[in-house]
Amino acid sequence: MNTETDSSRRQFIAHLSLALAGTGIARSEDKPRHILLRSSWQTVNIGDIAHTPGVLHILEQHLPEVTVTLWPGRIDNGVEELLRERFPKLRFATRGSEELKAAFAECDFLLHGSGPSLVAERDVIQWHEETGKPFGVYGITLPLKKSSSTTVTAADAMAQTVDILSKAEFVFFRDSHSLALAKEQGCISPVMEFGPDGAFACDLKEDEKAEAFLSANGLEEGQFLCCIPRLRYTPYWTIKDLPKDEVKHARNEAMKFHDHDPHIEAIKRVVKETDLKILLCPEDRTQMTVGKEVIYDRLPDEVKGRVVWRPDYWLTGEALSVYARSAGLFGNEMHSPIMCIGQGIPAIVCRWEEQTSKGYMWEDIGLGDWLHDFDDEADVARLPETVLAMAHDLPAAREKAAAGRAFVEKRQRETAAVIAKVTG
Repeated sequence: MNTETDSSRRQFIAHLSLALAGTGIARSEDKPRHILLRSSWQTVNIGDIAHTPGVLHILEQHLPEVTVTLWPGRIDNGVEELLRERFPKLRFATRGSEELKAAFAECDFLLHGSGPSLVAERDVIQWHEETGKPFGVYGITLPLKKSSSTTVTAADAMAQTVDILSKAEFVFFRDSHSLALAKEQGCISPVMEFGPDGAFACDLKEDEKAEAFLSANGLEEGQFLCCIPRLRYTPYWTIKDLPKDEVKHARNEAMKFHDHDPHIEAIKRVVKETDLKILLCPEDRTQMTVGKEVIYDRLPDEVKGRVVWRPDYWLTGEALSVYARSAGLFGNEMHSPIMCIGQGIPAIVCRWEEQTSKGYMWEDIGLGDWLHDFDDEADVARLPETVLAMAHDLPAAREKAAAGRAFVEKRQRETAAVIAKVTG
């Protein structure tokens, strides 16, 4: 045996082991991987709820041997029970708990879940500084930083975000505009790609509740479209103990009819030209009131007979079970369409600047024809025709939705492979 070669090989292996240990990837062969998932931002919006079970489902499908501990923001209002029922092996570690201290010691990797930004930026920094272990980011938007004081403050905030993202093993952005912005701002994470919002994979279901609701309101499977209202800014002050934001309220008031008149026209034409009914339903706790004021109350009486207004909020499982039984969806929200496409249900998205760039993900998954920019009057005007086209040819619409779903699922497999690689 060549002793010099053998010695070099042993030295290389030793250096490699030290390098892996430095990244937190080294482990004994029989030790299961353990991921700390930072997610669950709030429970007043079914989309924010859907992020977590979506990412958990992806991990369950593609990394079934991995142990997952959830570090949640909010899981009240019945959400914790939904998660425990769907994912009985899931561990929970709330802020300040002994379980979280143990998770910092035991987990090999931190995964920041999908969201409107690097929502838990301070927590990611804490993980990085205290453990030195690797982390990654799954399906976020990188919004342009804005400041109420100076542009320097905004620039500093962006610089901090880019700095921590650059230390990530990977960053998957849920829209290509965010990916481009990250590169423009100098982000240098070794893997930066488009990665679908985790909510596409959400499979929470409450079929009995959904069927009872549909039956009580005369809605038959495949015979109704869902419509989601939304104001430019969510008026959280109406549902939380927050001061009223007069600037945002004024913007909402100025645009509320502009942003819903096309939906009213679409509803009128669907009722007149097809046998379909319409369900006005919410994505967050503020939208029942919005839907009644800006859509339902302004419909002619002869149209209202085929329109159902849902007066109550619901959780993600019931909503998804209803969406899965619908013929399609259109409206001013993002995550109800996401969950629909995840089930192969056609969905049209209306977006505006106040919602950041997340809506552009529809272009990224091949559904650009179903994206309407309501800051563009030409796009506003064409919404009723898009809805009618979907309603008139549901088989073609379902085929298009299925293609979008297939693309998303391909990216889910590919992104999961990256997670598997960087966690050893």
